[in-house]
Amino acid sequence: MIDLEALRAEMAAAGDPEKAAGQQRYMKSAMPYHGLAAPELRALLRPHLLDFAPAERAEWEQTVRAFWDGATHREERYAAIALAQHRSARAWQDRDTLALYRHLIVTGAWWDYVDEIAARGVGACLLADRDRVNSEMREWTVDDDLWLRRTSVICQLTFGPGLDRDLLTFAIERNLDDTSFWLRKAIGWALRQHARVDPDWVRAYVDSLGDRLSGLSRREATKHL
Repeated sequence: MIDLEALRAEMAAAGDPEKAAGQQRYMKSAMPYHGLAAPELRALLRPHLLDFAPAERAEWEQTVRAFWDGATHREERYAAIALAQHRSARAWQDRDTLALYRHLIVTGAWWDYVDEIAARGVGACLLADRDRVNSEMREWTVDDDLWLRRTSVICQLTFGPGLDRDLLTFAIERNLDDTSFWLRKAIGWALRQHARVDPDWVRAYVDSLGDRLSGLSRREATKHL
């Protein structure tokens, strides 16, 4: 089983304090960085991920939560996300895992965490368990938490032609009046991504929304049309 304390110590030893300060400023993060670039972090994690083989869902969730909740530096939370998405947990990506992802999203509350969890984690749950996760996503569209609402909009980014239009439009239309940059950007991003496979539908949908769609969302949605 993975040794979380050894992994934390290895990250700390491999870090670059000067780089860490710049990363923290760029991300506007209260939590500091160790100063590991993304390729360095992936290389450091690789042998630990090879050894990660939880026997059951509860063990996997407990490991992810422990590493996430005990994090002192941002890379440790990136590692927790990698553990959440580990191949050994593929069978557990379903409605029952949404409580874990909800916890990570609400406590992480920033785009670098949320976007990865939404597209790769929540998206995987939706693909595997369409009916039950669809119902939950519809609840998230009107949740008080901004980042859960953003997740409901962008959780299908990787779906291509398999995207559920009804779910996407439901999420978008319940957030059209939100003035948050993060919601408006998400709406545009989701539509722009789907325009790769269905540009005519996206164009017609954007036109149908008229002035209800913010300028930011419209620019993002039509960027490549």
